[in-house]
Formats: sequence, structure tokens, C-alpha cells
Amino acid sequence: MGRKKSIDHNRILDAAEVVVSKVGAARLTLDGVAQEAGISKGSVIYDYGTKQALIEAMVERAVVRDNAFNQAAAESFEGSENATLKGRIFAASQPFPDEFRAVALNICAALAQDRSLRAAIQKNQTAVIDRIRQEAGPARGPMLAYLALEGLKLLETLDYHQWSVEEREALLNDIRWLASSPPG
Repeated sequence: MGRKKSIDHNRILDAAEVVVSKVGAARLTLDGVAQEAGISKGSVIYDYGTKQALIEAMVERAVVRDNAFNQAAAESFEGSENATLKGRIFAASQPFPDEFRAVALNICAALAQDRSLRAAIQKNQTAVIDRIRQEAGPARGPMLAYLALEGLKLLETLDYHQWSVEEREALLNDIRWLASSPPG
């Protein structure tokens, strides 16, 4: 009978995020993750096999967490027009914490260099866009609002620009308005 596995996957992924925030995804090593998690390199290899698989697991977990966060925010708008988009705007009301931005920025760099890593993000974005289209019907404002929201979040995540609290709230109010207004 084989030995029972006692290492928590989240512990390894949490450690990988710490390492990525310190040295970047390109310099991530299985040794570094094992050391950060306080486990053997063999345990990391047993669970993930390769650095690539570990980064894929980090991306997949980020997608799952982001979807859960946005879905929880959308639940308060359930039954109203454009609930998915309203939930995403509400979820964006707080900027990303600095420690998240460091990991996201480095993971984005890895995504830019690896087409297969982008697949989970592309699939997720297609599903979100399809949901927004379905909820909006022929109205174009909600899709433009989604594009504006994602642009705001992307500029912040990639650390290209940080708005003041007042500017950010004004932008989100404009995005809310756009979400409920037909363009033109």
C-alpha cells in the first residue's frame, strides 16, 4: 500500500506565488518553491512534475479564484439587467493589493511568452464575454463598459498607471453609466 500524500496543493501554490513575487516567473525554480513551502523538491515534482505545470496550476487557480470573487459580487445583482457586468464592476471597486500585483505582473509576463498558458485565460474571457453579450442583448453599452473595466484593471495590474481613489471611483461611475446606457 502506497504512502498517503499529506502535502496541500494550496501550500505549494502559495509558496510558488511568493517565489514569483520575489524573483519572477522566469526565474521560478522547483527548488525555490520547495524551500519556500518547507517541503522536499520531490514533493513538488510529485505533484506538478515541471515548472511549466506548476505555472499552469497557478494560472488555473487564479482564474478559479477570480471567477469565484466576481460571481459572489454578481449574486447581489441577480435578477437585474446585466448582473454579470454589474458584479464585475462592484468587484473592481477595490484596487488590487500590492502583493497581488507583483504576482500578476510576473504571471502576465509568463503568459505573454507562452501560448499554451494563455489558453485558460482565453477560455475564461470568452465565457465572460459570451455571458455579458447574452445578458445585454443588442445593447452595446455593456460590452463597451466591460472593455473599459478590463482596461482599467489591466493598466493597474501591469503597474502602468495607478489612479487616485477619487479618479478611480469617478471612472467606475462612468463605467457603471456606460453599462446601463446605449452608446451614441
